[in-house]
Amino acid sequence: MRRFSRRAALVTAAGASTAVALAGPAAARPPGGAPTAHGRLYEIRSGRQRAVVAGVAATLLSWQVDGVELLLTHRADEVGEGYRGKTILPWPNRIDHGRYTFDGQQLQVPINEPERDAALHGLMSFVEWQPVEHRHDRVVLEHLLPPTYGYPFQLAFQIEFAVDGTGVRSTLTARNVGRTAAPFGTANHTYLAAGGDRIDDVVLELPASTYYLVNDRLIPTGTAPVEGTEYDYRRARPIGATEMDTAFTDLRRGPGGDAVVRFARPDGVTAELWVDRTHGYLQVYTDDSPSADRPERQGITVEPMTCAPNAFVTGDGLITLAPGGTHRGSWGYRIAA
Repeated sequence: MRRFSRRAALVTAAGASTAVALAGPAAARPPGGAPTAHGRLYEIRSGRQRAVVAGVAATLLSWQVDGVELLLTHRADEVGEGYRGKTILPWPNRIDHGRYTFDGQQLQVPINEPERDAALHGLMSFVEWQPVEHRHDRVVLEHLLPPTYGYPFQLAFQIEFAVDGTGVRSTLTARNVGRTAAPFGTANHTYLAAGGDRIDDVVLELPASTYYLVNDRLIPTGTAPVEGTEYDYRRARPIGATEMDTAFTDLRRGPGGDAVVRFARPDGVTAELWVDRTHGYLQVYTDDSPSADRPERQGITVEPMTCAPNAFVTGDGLITLAPGGTHRGSWGYRIAA
């Protein structure tokens, strides 16, 4: 594992909100600055670990170890691209044609990906969550999602981001505060930086034995074993030229129930993404079509998902929250020992 060079730490008082604008990944400005495109910013620290969480979409905007930025991120005063770092709710990925049926109701949510005639990544990617608690090593945010015509359900969300000596952890709690059952799913869209010019040399270990076949609009049409395909990363190997915007399931888990994705970067850093049992699906995107004017394949996102793409239509992994019902799930990044 690469030895990180230690840098001076900017330590903020517990409970104080710190506006950290990412002029570069590690740049900071003092509290009280102008609002950013990502709303309020919250810095959290523990030992070698530092993270910045943005209020808009409960975004993990930065994760650093000894001052080295490990995420493919962007300035806080930019909207950004590719949903980087966002917490995705109340559904991840796509709803085909934006239409679904739930409890006998035929519902239509707005199409925000017209080229694929799909409703992509829920309803909360550009709303700001409000702070509940902010200490030196953790921040808790909340948001109440009101009913809309296409999603006539009312959910209350609370999310905690915390850092410790090993890495950063996210825990989301969703509660149905409405009077009827509600369909629900979530994901996170954080990108890990390549640690070099491209992700081709990243050695990936992905503990999934099944992947999703899709049509030309990236809507699932079935599943297949990864065995014998270019998508088999159950044993660690370089990503190479493989392109993925691909969902996976049937995850291999350890004794504690977590599934672990490992990324050995060419700069010597090995990071791990762990997901608990509530996350039965992973969406892998190899950054092949950036919407910004920048080189491709500078990072990779492996999205922890609680359900499959198009789950509002197919029911594949869909969570139904009864009135008063609660869902709680966690995932995180850490540096491998």
